Amino acid sequence: MKAALIAVLVAGAAVSGAAQSPAPQRPAPQPPPVITGAPAQTPAQPGPPPPAEKDVAAAAAAGVLPPPDYVIGAEDVLDVVVWREKELSAEVMVRPDGMVSLPLLNDVQAGGLTPEQFRERVSAGAAKYVESPSVTVIVKQINSRKVSVMGEVVKPGIYPLLAPTTVLQLLALAGGPTAFADVKEISVVRTVDGKTSRLLFNYKEVARGRRMEQNVLLRPGDTVIIP
Repeated sequence: MKAALIAVLVAGAAVSGAAQSPAPQRPAPQPPPVITGAPAQTPAQPGPPPPAEKDVAAAAAAGVLPPPDYVIGAEDVLDVVVWREKELSAEVMVRPDGMVSLPLLNDVQAGGLTPEQFRERVSAGAAKYVESPSVTVIVKQINSRKVSVMGEVVKPGIYPLLAPTTVLQLLALAGGPTAFADVKEISVVRTVDGKTSRLLFNYKEVARGRRMEQNVLLRPGDTVIIP
């Protein structure tokens, strides 16, 4: 009887102790970390240029680079662009009288002028129709600057003068003198202000580096004669 009572007391104490012990708790969920600072932004890309600027850029890319002493001449092709004014813009060829025909402006003198001088002339004419016109003149083709080679040369003919060119360089372009050429008596025939002059050129001397002043720069309209 005494032993049974002791067993009941021990079991009750165990139950009481279990009730008093706190139950293990799970950790509370943590909030996600907060990222501070603004997200990186992609730099804005420049948009396409206005149509008029694109037209000028495309025309300029298709043009040629005139030599420093260039003046407009017959048969040259020019692209005249008046910004935002297609009615005044046109690609034109210079006529033998040095004139070009432009929309609204009719005939405008171009021959004998530099591209800048011609641009100013077009700007003055366009100002009658447009306030503060922005004019660009692009040289598309240079057909007026030519020199001729004739006589005892491998490839006689007419050559464009698109860059500073000496007599020796032109002879090289033409394939050089033939075996029958009198290379000591080559001459350059030049007409200036209606007066024709003859400049002598000794191929052998220049080839040896002597009297290099004979190796002059050619001008439009010169004719090199190899006898």
